[in-house]
Amino acid sequence: MKSLRHLYKIGVGPSSSHTMGPVKATERFLSEHDDCDSYTVTLMGSLAMTGEGHGTDAAIKRAFGNRPVEVVFDKQTKCVHPNTMEFVGFKEGCAPQRMQIFSIGGGDILIAGENISEGEDVYKQNTFEEIKNYCKKRDLRLWQYAVDCEGKEILDYMRQIWQVMQNCIVEGLSAEGVLPGGLNVQRRAKKLLNEQSDITRHTRRDRIVASYAFAVGEQNASGGTVVTAPTCGSSGVLPAVLVYAKQQQDYSDGDICRALLTAGIVGNVVKTNASISGAECGCQAEIGTACAMAAAALAELYQMSLDEIEYSAEVALEHQLGLTCDPVNGLVQIPCIERNAVGAMRAINAVSLATFLADSRKISFDTVVKVMYETGKDISEKYRETSVGGLAKIYKR
Repeated sequence: MKSLRHLYKIGVGPSSSHTMGPVKATERFLSEHDDCDSYTVTLMGSLAMTGEGHGTDAAIKRAFGNRPVEVVFDKQTKCVHPNTMEFVGFKEGCAPQRMQIFSIGGGDILIAGENISEGEDVYKQNTFEEIKNYCKKRDLRLWQYAVDCEGKEILDYMRQIWQVMQNCIVEGLSAEGVLPGGLNVQRRAKKLLNEQSDITRHTRRDRIVASYAFAVGEQNASGGTVVTAPTCGSSGVLPAVLVYAKQQQDYSDGDICRALLTAGIVGNVVKTNASISGAECGCQAEIGTACAMAAAALAELYQMSLDEIEYSAEVALEHQLGLTCDPVNGLVQIPCIERNAVGAMRAINAVSLATFLADSRKISFDTVVKVMYETGKDISEKYRETSVGGLAKIYKR
C-alpha cells in the first residue's frame, strides 16, 4: 500500500477527482510538453458529464496558465475509465503530442499505458486481515504499525492534516450566504450549531456533529481548502467526528493524530483493494469509506481492540453498500453535504454497536470491501457521478 500522504491530501474543493486530479494531470502533461503552440483537453465519462458543475474546465485552464487551451466535453465516447482525459499539444511542423490520463479518485492520477500509480509502496501488507495478523504478532496498534512503516515523520504530517481539518470547520461555521453554482443552496452549518431546541442529549450530539460536517462540506462546495478523507466530496465525515470527540473527551492533538493514522490504514485498504471514486463505484466508495475511517478513528480514541476497530469499520461500510452518486447539476452540494453529516453520525453508531457485538461478528472488513467494489461495478453508470440518474434527474429546482 502507498503512504498515507497519498490518502490525506490538502487541496481545494469541490472535487478531488474532478479538480485536483485534472490539475495534477495537466501539470504532468506540461512537464513533458511545455513548448507547444496550443493545446486541447478532452474530458470523457464522468468528467464530461459533471465537469462543468465541478469546475473541471476552469481548474484545467488555470493550470495551463497563459497557454492557449481548449477544453472539450465529450459525453458520447465510451472510455476505459470513467474519469478519462486526453491531452493533445500542437506545434507547427511537429506531430501532435498526446497523453491519456485517468483521474482515479482522491486526487490521484494514472497515465494510460504505465499502469503504475503514484508513489512507492511503503506497506507490505495490503488487506486488513494481513495487517491485523501482523499487528497482533507484534502487539502493535494500527497507528503504531503506520509509524513503523512510514517513520515518525508521518506524525508531523498528521498534525498538519489535523490543523487544516480544524481550520476548515472553524471557517465553515463562521460563513453565511449562498453557495456558488446556481442551486441557491444556503449555508446551514452556522444555523445548525446555534440551534438550541434539542430534545435529548443524543439529538444535541447529532446536531453538533452534523454542523461540523456541514461546515466542511460547504467549504468544499465553495472551493475552500479541505483534506481528502478520502476525497473532497466526503471530506466532512472524519473531521466532524474527531472534532466532536476531542471537545467531549478532551483528547490531545497527539491522540487525534494517532486516530488519523488508524483511519488512514482503513482508508488505504479500501483504496488499494477497491476504489474511493464515486465515478467508479458510486458514493458508497466515498462516503462509505469516509464513514469506515471515522468509525475506526473513534474506536482508536476509545482504545478498543483490533477486532473491535475492524468491526466498527465493517459496520460503517457495510451499511453504505449500494449508495449512489447522483450530484444535482454536477455540483458537490445536493445530496453530498447532507451525506457527510449522515456518514459522521453513522460512524458514531457503528462504534457503539462494535462495543457490544464485536465478539459475535461474521463478516470481515475485507469481505465488505470486496462486496463494495463488486457492487460499485454493477451499479448503472447513471448512478456513478454522471448526474443523469437519481436525484440529479428527478429533482427540479
